[in-house]
Amino acid sequence: MQSLHLALPLPFYNTLTPQKHKHFLSPDARTNTRPIHRLLGAKTDIAVKQEETIAVSTGDSPKTEPLPEGLRGELMPRHVAVIMDGNGRWAQLRGQMASMGHQAGARSLLEIVQLSCQWGIKVLSVFAFSCDNWTRPKVEIDFLMSLFESVLKSETDKFVREGIRISVIGDSSRLPQSLQRLINEAEETTRNFSKLHLLVAVSYSGKYDVVNACKSIACQVKDGVIEPEDISESLIEQELETNCSEFPSPDLLIRTSGELRISNFLLWQLAYTELFFAEELWPDFGKTGFIEALTSYQQRQRRYGRRLT
Repeated sequence: MQSLHLALPLPFYNTLTPQKHKHFLSPDARTNTRPIHRLLGAKTDIAVKQEETIAVSTGDSPKTEPLPEGLRGELMPRHVAVIMDGNGRWAQLRGQMASMGHQAGARSLLEIVQLSCQWGIKVLSVFAFSCDNWTRPKVEIDFLMSLFESVLKSETDKFVREGIRISVIGDSSRLPQSLQRLINEAEETTRNFSKLHLLVAVSYSGKYDVVNACKSIACQVKDGVIEPEDISESLIEQELETNCSEFPSPDLLIRTSGELRISNFLLWQLAYTELFFAEELWPDFGKTGFIEALTSYQQRQRRYGRRLT
């Protein structure tokens, strides 16, 4: 198989950065929350331009990653969602610009995409850019939009070779026209693939998703297509953006950086999702952390309100 590797100008790992334990959702865990400190600052255009060059490798085929010992194929989650948090803080700890953290985060994403594809996960949803992120400094937003375009340009052909379908959910009307065109091309090119469905949430809000679904249903009632009595959970789910996926509701949500919240991501879809919180900042989250999250998931009993005997 071909590699999903993105060759980026990354610094060496800082061995002085402590590695912390994972957090699991529990009544006690809620008391461990701490305020998030946004460490990103405005940067000069010159500094960002110096870091905007992204070298993309079309390199060697990746090493096949067999299912790790201890993980069972029949118990793998069908849909994994990820809140990729901590790029800016990762860069801050190394005295670097936030853009370097985003580049490192892109490499981590491609590694998780590759592992998901090889380990039998069917859907991978990632929170790449929220509606709230539009309040960040313009120079950082411009860099992120450029990074999205670079990754789409470099990886779409590899997605085709791997049988990976890509869909972008969110308010795409706010994105640059050039990025909108690339998204449309990538979605159309990979539409018929099914080995892995990669859902990338860009300019996304869980509340926005639900509100739009309600508006669509209200219009159907107004036009006489359906009656109010016809409105059901199933109908609402059909109107959500994740309806493009075979498995729209995540089985497992992973959030990095030690924050214990879901931050307006897939609010409806996460109703019965198992949650896993990792202390690593997203660029440091890789194969080992992914295995720990999957192992934790496979050790849980999903009851959906039932009493198990």
